[in-house]
Amino acid sequence: MPANARTFDLLIVGGGINGAGIARDAAGRGLSVLLVEKDDLAAATSSWSTKLIHGGLRYLEHYEFRLVGESLAEREVVLRIAPHIVEPLSFVLPHEPHLRPAWMIRAGLFLYDRLGGRMSLPRSFGVSLDDTRWGAGLQHRFRRGFVYADARVDDARLVVLTAMSARAHGADVRVRTRFVSARREGGLWRATIAGPGGREDVAARAIVNAAGPWVADVLATTDATPSGARVRHVKGSHIVVPRVHAEEHAYILQNSDNRIVFVIPYQERYSLIGTTDVPVDEYDAPRISDDETDYLIALANAYLEKPISRADVVWSYSGVRPLYDDGTSDPSAVTRDYVLKLDALDDAAGPERAPVLSIYGGKITTYRKLAEAALAELAPHFPGMKPGWTASEALPGGDLPGGDRAAFLAALCARYPGIGVDVLRPIARRHGTLAAQVLGDARASADLGEDFGAALTAREIDWMIEHEWARTADDVLWRRTKCGLPMTAAQRARVAAYVSSAMARA
Repeated sequence: MPANARTFDLLIVGGGINGAGIARDAAGRGLSVLLVEKDDLAAATSSWSTKLIHGGLRYLEHYEFRLVGESLAEREVVLRIAPHIVEPLSFVLPHEPHLRPAWMIRAGLFLYDRLGGRMSLPRSFGVSLDDTRWGAGLQHRFRRGFVYADARVDDARLVVLTAMSARAHGADVRVRTRFVSARREGGLWRATIAGPGGREDVAARAIVNAAGPWVADVLATTDATPSGARVRHVKGSHIVVPRVHAEEHAYILQNSDNRIVFVIPYQERYSLIGTTDVPVDEYDAPRISDDETDYLIALANAYLEKPISRADVVWSYSGVRPLYDDGTSDPSAVTRDYVLKLDALDDAAGPERAPVLSIYGGKITTYRKLAEAALAELAPHFPGMKPGWTASEALPGGDLPGGDRAAFLAALCARYPGIGVDVLRPIARRHGTLAAQVLGDARASADLGEDFGAALTAREIDWMIEHEWARTADDVLWRRTKCGLPMTAAQRARVAAYVSSAMARA
């Protein structure tokens, strides 16, 4: 390795929510950070979630009280630091007496309301589903239900904004850059990475392996001692159909196999239905199976007044959760908690060596606490590291006055009267207070350049390329936005041509 290879405190492998969260926290504590992602930010598990910031009501049945309490407390933090991309959402649980008795549900919701401490969201309550908005779209046989509060999130944007914050605090974030290998030498990691410009050698005092489904693969390319920990690959799939009811609440549906499925209002015109839990060995390009599609449709139809069919599915997606293998046979019961494995010492009496910290499991809701836990594990190797800080600083664009999305949009419309609200609303939701930087000196919609459909303009695409690491049409259409969903094939092709042309000029 060249003697002048740049040395970082942390080399983080993986640009999902965990890698981005650790990069942000570490950079803000004064560490020099390099994050490498072999594809795009949030290209895998972190963009294929159920889009929820939640405590995990069903985890109570597995006695994971600490995880639920931490998740509920973190729900409050994320609502506060990212109000432009995270918003409260009410969930209705129709009562099925033969699946779970009412007393059990009430007891679970009582705990759920209190485990996270002081909450800003309303507590749960019972409702009649007969001729009320809470029963909208349901079969009339459902008479009673329960309502509780959680939140939904634009998951891929949460990753991108977290990475932007990391960069603002000094982190070097590189997409389309593959971690090739690393070995210990002279108290440092000597690593090789490969990006658009070719191979490069770097040095790091520690490595964080946040590669998600590929955590074991990355560890195998180093000379770290095998940890003995195993990753459990569990596929979760979702389908998207035209909106099943006009109200703003979601449903949580129970099944006789003890699993639950969510039906969530999605992108104004659609409903998101998921998720499944299927153990898999292949995790590079997961796709929904026919059995999964049929499972989700059948469960939804057991509740919905108007049945759906395969012909109604306008989009589907699958992600693989890299869960820590705790030996549980039921994939739905495998812990969603995170487990950190540190390889740092030769032996009890030997010299300290450069550490590698591998991340197993985790959920998007607790990404910030996972980052704090990761840095606590590494703290002995960085005695000058500053204390935690990420709970108090808003993510980029998240400093909305009073956290009020509606008031912010109204102010933006007043500032840009020549631009329609249908264009300003999605920009405000995606960028928050950075919307003015995206819009720049535009005074009319025509100033934003070509309108590709779904209120996506050339001006916003240019911003995503320059500031958000967007490099391909998929980066723009499915991660920085979800504009690919309502667009026609011709519109998506036009975006692809524009992005390709813009990248050629860059």
